[in-house]
Amino acid sequence: MPELETERLTLRGWREEDLEPLTAIYADPAVMRFIGDGSVRTSEETAAGFARMRREWEERGFGMFAVEVRETGELAGWAGLTVPGFLPEVLPAVEIGWRLGRPFWGRGIATEAARAALRFGFTEAGLDRIVSICHVDHHASARVMTKLGMRQDRLTVVPAHGQPVRVLAITRAEYEPAGLPSHDV
Repeated sequence: MPELETERLTLRGWREEDLEPLTAIYADPAVMRFIGDGSVRTSEETAAGFARMRREWEERGFGMFAVEVRETGELAGWAGLTVPGFLPEVLPAVEIGWRLGRPFWGRGIATEAARAALRFGFTEAGLDRIVSICHVDHHASARVMTKLGMRQDRLTVVPAHGQPVRVLAITRAEYEPAGLPSHDV
């Protein structure tokens, strides 16, 4: 699995010691408010998701990176690429997403990590189009999507739980001329 470095972050593979801080992130109602039906995850559900994130790299050649703050070594959360099977109407597609623990909100970490993951998707994974999906009221995630150069694709509803979501998208052709950094300092 590749490792990416940005000014403040390391996007890397998952380690067993990441499960405990990830469990705390998924157990926080504020973090999970706009995810799925808004429910927190049990430690068993988090462990199953953790295993899926690790397998996805082997199966697809892309997935979710663990996002580590370089200065402290703390796990901030994750960012990366996945297939959004929960929203069949957009398939085939690859989605960029992120989830951070509350102590890491409002510091530009989601944008920094997502930029690195987006660049990886277009340059290393060879993708031609990437979408991002968020609850219509999740304004912070929508701002990150806009900073990535993504544009509104559609408004829709997730079939499994009826939550309204916005789908934004960017193509490789739109990404390259956008003047997004080709590498981080």
